[in-house]
Amino acid sequence: MSATSPFRLEMTAEADFPTRFGRFRIYGFEGRFDSHVEEAAVLVMGDLEQEGRPPLVRIHSQCLTGDVFHSLRCDCRSQLELALASIAEEGRGILIYEMQEGRGIGLMNKLRAYALQDGGADTVEANERLGFEADLRSYQLPGAILRHFGVRSVRLLSNNPEKMEAVERCGVKVAERVPCIVEVAGRTEDYLRTKKEKLGHLIEGF
Repeated sequence: MSATSPFRLEMTAEADFPTRFGRFRIYGFEGRFDSHVEEAAVLVMGDLEQEGRPPLVRIHSQCLTGDVFHSLRCDCRSQLELALASIAEEGRGILIYEMQEGRGIGLMNKLRAYALQDGGADTVEANERLGFEADLRSYQLPGAILRHFGVRSVRLLSNNPEKMEAVERCGVKVAERVPCIVEVAGRTEDYLRTKKEKLGHLIEGF
């Protein structure tokens, strides 16, 4: 997918969405890059056009193993819940849930990467041994979604400097980076250390 590929955003669905964190509106979006289609589910709470501080935004990549099965190999579920709780506490914000499993390599390749990690590879080394870059994610779709809602400035819940830069390249200002730090559990410590040392994530304590 090149940066110059024709891109079209389509909102495919909208509905009320009550959760244990509070009541959201949920939207379905498709981003079309030539023949490639990328999907995202978007949870919105409150008035995004309200004056004052920019809305709190989390761009979260799908993690079936963490978000659904409570895996302790990563901190994804904990970050997702922290983001939803933080947005609900403010009563205003957006969570963009991108279908980019395993930093973009897909579920089956992610499970293959797990097997390599069991043999001693870290998350970056495992992706590279499978022939992928450490992180294949693209943020053109989240940028387009934010612009769709008229959002031009955000407070981004993220520890990833590359994500901040990608959002700004899409024409959305990151007015503030809000740390998304969660409690370390299980095998998460090694995972977080790799994210900090090899991917440049801004994580304290490692």
